[in-house]
Amino acid sequence: MPEISRQQKQYLARQKKEKHIILAARTLLFVLFMGLWEISSDLGWIDSFIFSSPSLIAKTFLSMCRDQSLFAHIAVTLAETLVSFFFVVILGVGTAVLLWCSRRIARILEPCLVVLNSLPKSALAPLLIVWLGANERTIVVAGMSVAIFGSVINLYSGFCQADPEKLKLIETLGGHKKEKLLKIVLPSSVPLILSVMKVNIGLCLVGVIIGEFIGARKGLGYLIIYGSQTFRLTWVLMSIVILCIIAMLLYFALYLIEKQVRKH
Repeated sequence: MPEISRQQKQYLARQKKEKHIILAARTLLFVLFMGLWEISSDLGWIDSFIFSSPSLIAKTFLSMCRDQSLFAHIAVTLAETLVSFFFVVILGVGTAVLLWCSRRIARILEPCLVVLNSLPKSALAPLLIVWLGANERTIVVAGMSVAIFGSVINLYSGFCQADPEKLKLIETLGGHKKEKLLKIVLPSSVPLILSVMKVNIGLCLVGVIIGEFIGARKGLGYLIIYGSQTFRLTWVLMSIVILCIIAMLLYFALYLIEKQVRKH
């Protein structure tokens, strides 16, 4: 193994120091924000009934954990998000492959996909409740509706940007669309698929919460709506904090998967 030079060691040390500074700054910013929020609530600078406080949120969280009522809401929202994400990945990649295989179908459907992707998905949620009923299936569909159209458009655009020289080589050697797809298009698009997945997991969570706002009896979205209607705003803020943590954990999980795939 080659020995690392002094300049390389200095560079690595600077990079490590920079990471530590950024981490410390982020931690300090978070602590200052939470401290200012708590102090403002205690001193009456803000109305704790409306804005709550970190200590009230923590007490509510611990109380709901003790009676295990919170776990059911988290489990429902997480399960609906993962199911909708699974279908978005399968249908997104499958539809993008279909569009790539048939340019005629792509030209027909592309304007429709653009329009549907531009449509505010919150406008679809009431219709989905009427069409499909107020159940978990509807909420999963609501989660899918937020991510699926943009996913198809991005993946199809990425498939079309595959290396034309390699595609021509496959064609010269007698290969057909199947060989082009399996040998060139899909392997070269793996980084794109992973990047789209990282975006979609957050979008699916947003769609699920929109669905739970309207037609759910369990889940963090339901907890937010119920808390706002009964003026239990600490429940609302606690649910929002939990959603932020879930979103970060899901994104980080996909980041680790992407990191492992890129190594190989």
